[in-house]
Amino acid sequence: MTTPFSDRPGTDDHGAPPPGCPAHGLTFTPDSLTPNGLRRLYGPEAENDPMGLYEKLRAEHGTVAPVLLQGDVPAWLVLGHSENLHMTRTPSQFSRDARRWRALHDGSVAPDHPLAPVFTWQPICVFADGADHERLRGAVTDSIARIDHRGVRRYINRYSNRLVNDFCQEGRADLVSRFAEHLPMMVMAQIIGMPEEYNDRLVEAARDMIKGTETAIESNAYVMAALNRLVARRRIAPEEDFATWLTEHPAGLTDDEVGQHLRLVLIAAYETTANLIANVLRMVLTDPRFRAQLSGGHMTLPEAVEQTLWDEPPFTTIFGRWAVGDTELGGQRIKAGDALVVGIAAANVDPVVRPNLNASMQGNRSHLAFSGGPHECPGQDIGRAIADTGIDALLLRLPDIQLAVEEHELRWTAALMSRQLQELPVTFAPRPPQDVTGPPSASPHVTRPQWQVESPRPAAVPRQMPPAFPAGRPEALVGAAAAAPAHEAVPDPGAGPAPLAGMIPAQREGSAPRRAWRAVARWWRGY
Repeated sequence: MTTPFSDRPGTDDHGAPPPGCPAHGLTFTPDSLTPNGLRRLYGPEAENDPMGLYEKLRAEHGTVAPVLLQGDVPAWLVLGHSENLHMTRTPSQFSRDARRWRALHDGSVAPDHPLAPVFTWQPICVFADGADHERLRGAVTDSIARIDHRGVRRYINRYSNRLVNDFCQEGRADLVSRFAEHLPMMVMAQIIGMPEEYNDRLVEAARDMIKGTETAIESNAYVMAALNRLVARRRIAPEEDFATWLTEHPAGLTDDEVGQHLRLVLIAAYETTANLIANVLRMVLTDPRFRAQLSGGHMTLPEAVEQTLWDEPPFTTIFGRWAVGDTELGGQRIKAGDALVVGIAAANVDPVVRPNLNASMQGNRSHLAFSGGPHECPGQDIGRAIADTGIDALLLRLPDIQLAVEEHELRWTAALMSRQLQELPVTFAPRPPQDVTGPPSASPHVTRPQWQVESPRPAAVPRQMPPAFPAGRPEALVGAAAAAPAHEAVPDPGAGPAPLAGMIPAQREGSAPRRAWRAVARWWRGY
């Protein structure tokens, strides 16, 4: 069992050797180690290569490693897959109540610490255990269960097309700033009940408040002001939205509890989904596994999303858990009041569960992208729906999309909890915008097929008009679309001019016929 030095978390042995003692193998490298031998989860190394940092920590300490947070506050980073599962599934040992943190009591962490929006105790389910957690979590999960998922998909599709309309005539765009960062906020603002609050400032504040920046507290205040206004409105005038369902839930949430849970749902869903969309798009555009399988018709977009949740989880870590009492985890002595960080990205590449990182993880949902245990993300299916529906709409509108730079030129920014693409520049053949002003379709419920990007037949085949279908029978049209050969397709009059052949990637060339039929099917089904 490893025994940390006295200034590491979990140690009360004041007779330990001095930090940096050569006899104990500690070295100091300015770019990596602090003088006491601990690595920081912030700063250049953590921001430029977080996965490399995790592997250094794994090699040095095993599955649980002592680290430093902003301000050189000590904590434990849990790297192992099974250790993370044990921690998240055992609230009796590792609580979510931040008031247990010893650093708060001894003054090591000030109320204005950059991570205060993340760890400051609030009356919400993520900081509660036991009966309090069940009451608050129950209000959230019951309200999520009332969301009309089919209606949400229609909004996702409409907002996706609205965003594409903003740049489709330009022939190039940055999919991070013009698509991935905005779609989740547009959808979540609609779900929560405050579409009028959606603007660039809300998007910026939502991304900033969890990064531990100097402006994080100000950004948090901006978001909470918008949510408190919403709660006040819904107490007076209820509507069919998430905010109303929380205010009216039998759990009897106070205005403060409602506002805090709205923030929790908004920020968690927004940040994870924005990162997920950008990561899936990058992999579709650059990763040979995705290009080959998506174009060959062997991987649906939901499967691509799931693989991305393994390889590039939206949250790299989640802070935090706090030890209820003295215990042991991964060979380390954990003391009561110690802080622990859920190492999502590190656990997803744990050699114990993934000895071969290139192996396909299709059908395997044992990743920790949404954490685990009683605090596992309750809205993860909404995030998945926004990602796969939004990307599907984007690819349908811009089937010839290509990365505008070399993959090695892409740049990232990282913080304690996430790693984000700065830009994802792409090119495509310019197209006219589509009309997305009409109300969502009210067509009868039909089970939606899996989204799938398919590869066309390489040879160009003369197209023929299909036979006429009975008037007033769109279902016949949909059925015929599924059975008709690819060369018997009706050109889509709303698709705009055909892209130039030289601009269409090989894996997507000539796919317009099948896409046209899928567009007709989606129109009839209300998507």
